[in-house]
Amino acid sequence: MSRLAQAILVLVVTAYPFAVYFGIQYLSLGYLLALLLAVAGLRLLLIFQGKAEGSAGGRISAGALAAILAVLAATSWLRGNSEGLLWYPVLCNLLMLGVFAHSLYFQSQTVIERLARVREPELPSSGVAYTRRVTQVWCGFFVLNGGLAAATALRGDLEMWTLYNGLVSYLLMGLLLAGEWLVRSRVRRDSATS
Repeated sequence: MSRLAQAILVLVVTAYPFAVYFGIQYLSLGYLLALLLAVAGLRLLLIFQGKAEGSAGGRISAGALAAILAVLAATSWLRGNSEGLLWYPVLCNLLMLGVFAHSLYFQSQTVIERLARVREPELPSSGVAYTRRVTQVWCGFFVLNGGLAAATALRGDLEMWTLYNGLVSYLLMGLLLAGEWLVRSRVRRDSATS
């Protein structure tokens, strides 16, 4: 599959809250669920054919997210309502928490350390310690973000759910990324001068 098709697929998955909101508002539930099942199925097909980008661990996580989407869409289809769809962001955060926490406690390198070693294969011990701390921060983020996503799902207010999961959570993630980049730049500058 072309990079353009893969990019479109990523965009659809990223825009999930808006797709659900507008799908519920302007499409029949059956059409929305069929679309979501098609997206999940296409993503799983790409992963199983080995055409998805990324590391093996990344493809497994992407496959798990696609499977979660398929299960939630199928469950909503069987139940005849869209309530299950609201839990996708919660389960995404739980999955990411599991991936990051597993790397923190059960693997020799954390997720963040592996990413850092792509640019800097000979990462010093201070860098390893820093990446462990950043992994812990991301674990905290996934707990907080998942909890807030769950609160919006439990509340059942579709507008609030869409606003938080489609905008606010991405803004928070962007702030965390930007803050980490600033801290990392300062840490590197300080270690270079000492």
